[in-house]
Amino acid sequence: MSPLKHIIYNCRQATFLIEKKQYKKLSFREFIELRIHLAGCSVCVLYNKQSRVINQMVQQLFHDSMKNEGAHLDEGFKNELQQRIDKELDKN
Repeated sequence: MSPLKHIIYNCRQATFLIEKKQYKKLSFREFIELRIHLAGCSVCVLYNKQSRVINQMVQQLFHDSMKNEGAHLDEGFKNELQQRIDKELDKN
């Protein structure tokens, strides 16, 4: 199979790149490969849209929960964690 056909018909690679681009910038080659694939694959175009929506919803839920509850740990958990850290440090 030619390299171009491999790019066009590789949905697994396309979905990987779709997820990757949500967290970091794609290389130029990855960007082009994804664009070529999305130009001819309506299933991956739909996956791309759904993935973005899901990611935005999760980020919003996380943001809302942090805003409502505040970003803090209870004292019991912090004390237990500190004891575990101290115990591990004592081993060395």
